Amino acid sequence: MNRTRQSEKWSSRLGVILAVAGSAVGLGNFLRFPGLAAQYGSGAFMIAYFISLLIIGFPICWAEWTLGRYAGQQGYHSSPGIFNILIRSRYGKFLGVLGVIIPVIIYMYYVYIEAWCAGYSWYFAWGELNLGDDPASYSDFWKSFIGFGTDGMLLEGGQGKVIWFLLAVFAVNFLIIYRGLAKGIEMFCKFAMPALIVLALVILVRVLTLGTPDPAQPDRSLINGLGSMWNPGDVRTQLANPQLWLAAAGQIFFSLSVGFGVIITYSSYLRDSDDVVLSGLTASSANEFCEVALGGMITVPAAYVFLGAAGIAGQGTFGLGFNVLPVVFAKMPMPALFGFMFFFLLFLAAVTSSLSMLQPGIAFLEEGLGLNRRQSVTLLGLLTAIGCLFVVYFSKDIKALDTIDFWVGTVFIFILATVTIIIFGWVVGIEKGWAEAHKGAEIRIPRFFKFIMKYLSPVYLLAIFGLFVWYNVIGYDGETKTFNPTSYVTDLVGKEPNTVARMSVGLVILVTLFFLILISLAGKRWDAERAGSQAAVDSDSMKP
Repeated sequence: MNRTRQSEKWSSRLGVILAVAGSAVGLGNFLRFPGLAAQYGSGAFMIAYFISLLIIGFPICWAEWTLGRYAGQQGYHSSPGIFNILIRSRYGKFLGVLGVIIPVIIYMYYVYIEAWCAGYSWYFAWGELNLGDDPASYSDFWKSFIGFGTDGMLLEGGQGKVIWFLLAVFAVNFLIIYRGLAKGIEMFCKFAMPALIVLALVILVRVLTLGTPDPAQPDRSLINGLGSMWNPGDVRTQLANPQLWLAAAGQIFFSLSVGFGVIITYSSYLRDSDDVVLSGLTASSANEFCEVALGGMITVPAAYVFLGAAGIAGQGTFGLGFNVLPVVFAKMPMPALFGFMFFFLLFLAAVTSSLSMLQPGIAFLEEGLGLNRRQSVTLLGLLTAIGCLFVVYFSKDIKALDTIDFWVGTVFIFILATVTIIIFGWVVGIEKGWAEAHKGAEIRIPRFFKFIMKYLSPVYLLAIFGLFVWYNVIGYDGETKTFNPTSYVTDLVGKEPNTVARMSVGLVILVTLFFLILISLAGKRWDAERAGSQAAVDSDSMKP
C-alpha cells in the first residue's frame, strides 16, 4: 500500500450508502424514467428495465464497489489511479480518463438543469408560476427562462434570470465539496436524502388520492393512470423493438450511476473490512425505490389524470418535467405548495448527484498532481465554469447541452461500463474478484451471478452498444430499411454541419486531452512513489 498519501474515509456505513444512493437518485429518477415509461408504454418497458437491472445494473454496481475498495487499500481513489493498478500496463491509467471526464463534463450541463429546478421551486413558492392550464404557457416560460430561442440570450442584461440560480447552485456544490468527504458530501446526503424521500412521499400520497378529478372524463382516473404505467400491452411486439431495450439499458446507467466513474471512486474510501455486497445492494435498492415507487408513481399517473394519455405521450424528459407537470400542479389544490415541493425535491436530488460528479475529479487532482483541497477545488471550479458557460451561452435549442449529453452522457458511459465489467471478470479474474467482493460481506451474492458477471453482462452490453450504434449513430430505419444517420452524426460530418455541435464535441476533446496530459504527469509521480516505497522496503529488509 502507498503510505505517502493519507486518504479520507467515510465516517459511517449509513453515510456511504446515502452518498452512493444520492449520486444515483437524481433528475433521471423523477423525470427521465417516467418519460421513458410513458413513451414506450405499459409493462413492456418495465420488463426490459428489470431484465437490464438484473444483467447489468447489480453486476456492474458490485464490480465497481469491489474494484474501488480494493484499489483504495493500495492508496488510489481516482479512476486513472485505480485502472493503473488493476491493468498491469503502462497504458492502463489512460483508460481511466473516462472515469474522470464523464462526471466532470456531465456536471457542466447537469448543474445548469439543476438551476432550472431551483428557479422553478422559487417561482412556485412565490406564486409566479401559476400560468393556467395551457401547456403552451409553461413551454413559453421554460424557453424564455433557459434561453431556448437565441444563443447568448441569457447573458444579455435583464434576460437571464436563470443565471442567478446557476451561480447560487454552482457555489453551493463547490462549498459542500470543499468541506471534504465526511463533513461535506456525507453530511449533506444524510440530510438531503431523507428530506427528499419525505417530500416525495407527501406528493405521492396526494397523487394517490386524486381519484377522478373531472367526472365528465371518467377515463382519466387514478386507476387508469397507474394502469398506463403497469398494465401489459402488446408485450411481444413491444419487446421486439430494439429501441425499447436501448432505452431500458440506458436508464439503468442513469439510474444507478454505473459507468460514471462515481461509485468506483466513492467505494475507494471504504476500509478493507467494510461490506460492499450488502451496501451496494442497499444503495441500489434505495435508488430503485425512489425511481419506480416514487418517481414513476408520481409523475405518470398525475399527468394522465389531468391530461390523458395524449397529453404525456412524446413529451420527453424536459417537456414532461417543465411543461406538463406545472399544468398538473395548476389543476391541483394548493398549486404553489405542491409545485414548490416537487421542484425543490428535484433540486435536492440534483445536488446529491452533482456533488458525486465533482469528487472523481477532485480525487484525481489531489492524488495525481499532489494538490491540496483548495487548489483542486479551484482548478476544477475554473474548468467546469468554462464548460458551463459554454453550455449556457449556446442555449438555442439546447444544442450544446444535447450534443454533449449524447456523446458523453450516453456513448462514453456505455464504454466505461463495459470496460469495468470486463476488467472485473477477465483482467482481475472472476474468482479473485468474487473473493474480494465477499471480504467482510454480511450476505453473499447468489452464485449464478458469477456466470452473469463474467459472460452475460459483457455480451449484453456489447450487443446493446452495437444496437445503439446501428440505430442511433449509423441511423438504420427499420421501417424503410434505409440508413439515415441521426443529427448527432450529420451535425458533425454532414453536408450542412452544425457549428455549435462541432464546437461541443471540440470541447469534449479538449477536456479529454487536458486530462490525458495530467494523467501522464500523474503516472510519473506514481512511479516515483512506488520506487520510493520499494526502496524503503528493501532498506528495512537489509537491517540486521
